[in-house]
Amino acid sequence: MLVCERLCSFPFSQWIDHMGNVHGRVDGLNPSSKALLIGSHLDTVVDAGFFDGSLGIVSAIAALKALRVGGTLGRLVRPVEVIAFSDEEGVRFQSTFIGSAAVAGILPDSALQYSDKSGATVQEVLQRNSLQATKENLHQLKYDPDSVWGYAEVHIEQGPVLERVGMPLGVVKGIAGQTRLKVTVRGSQGHAGTVPMSMRHDPMVAAAELIVLLENVCKHPEDFLSFDDHCKDSSVQSLSGSLVCTVGEISPWPSASNVIPGQVVFTVDIRAMDDMGREAVIYEFSSRMYQICDRRSVSCNLERKHNAGAVMCDPELSTQLKSAAHSALRKMTNELDSEVPVLMSGAGHDAMAISHLTKVGMIFVRCRGGISHSPKEHVLDDDVWAAGLAVLAFLETHM
Repeated sequence: MLVCERLCSFPFSQWIDHMGNVHGRVDGLNPSSKALLIGSHLDTVVDAGFFDGSLGIVSAIAALKALRVGGTLGRLVRPVEVIAFSDEEGVRFQSTFIGSAAVAGILPDSALQYSDKSGATVQEVLQRNSLQATKENLHQLKYDPDSVWGYAEVHIEQGPVLERVGMPLGVVKGIAGQTRLKVTVRGSQGHAGTVPMSMRHDPMVAAAELIVLLENVCKHPEDFLSFDDHCKDSSVQSLSGSLVCTVGEISPWPSASNVIPGQVVFTVDIRAMDDMGREAVIYEFSSRMYQICDRRSVSCNLERKHNAGAVMCDPELSTQLKSAAHSALRKMTNELDSEVPVLMSGAGHDAMAISHLTKVGMIFVRCRGGISHSPKEHVLDDDVWAAGLAVLAFLETHM
């Protein structure tokens, strides 16, 4: 609602689409020209902070407000559209980038039937909020690639690098590919006191062994993966520098202290800059998973819930954003001896989905301790200012 109020105070056209994305657009001098999209997401994870996603939206609105106050908003040579995307995090429906994927035209029709833990589907939740999401409406949300010039996103780093090097802003070179898996292990439910250890088919201990296996594969991929001589060195080196694997959720059934569970479900999040290496990790984990489950006389099933390839940011757009960040920092300090850092992103962003529509670029903003997805997430006021000035400088290159 706050985003709508901010946008409504501008000479924008504004609307909320059928997937809950909030849009605001100013046409500039040439309404028929290809548009510059600037955005990020509105949703967050459970028990999180205030900056992840929302900082990018506020920075864009603040920069456009500065142009309006300065009387130069109408001098933009192309339309500029700010988009506050819905459901980037994928917490509720276990599928990320729902809003931005719809705009990019890569969201499958089946996404409307993704369900949360209560059984409510995406479509049902949207309809409860007066958004008539149908397959037909979903197809209408896709932007024509010929109508878009590019996409820029400001986001907190969610890591410690910028703080370590003492820089408020950095430019993103690329975003790691990501796969989310759902692993279901089924065994024999029973009484905790009466079933002998030798006769148990316990999915919990099988799940525990699988989780430790995943950690070992991801810590030491060179000990598990097999490549041919041509690609082994580069792939393993790439994985060693970027591969991370996380089990973030475990759900046993019936989840009682005196019951051997009959089923355990856990999530797996795998990220790496090397897509082939990431697939090799998934294959190796899957293969060994079935061996472990067979040995323990339980059944296992693995489902892919989300898959996104690594994305490299557009070099030209990144150069413009780097120059804009440099300009912003120079205005704040009157001098800048160091280069604006260029970083890789291990976190997924809406830019990954929008890369299927147009060229993308990103600016990272320093966050305290590199902490994100936590109530301790924090960005200094001066760094928020720097982000807004960088977006403003970037927009001024489109005049």
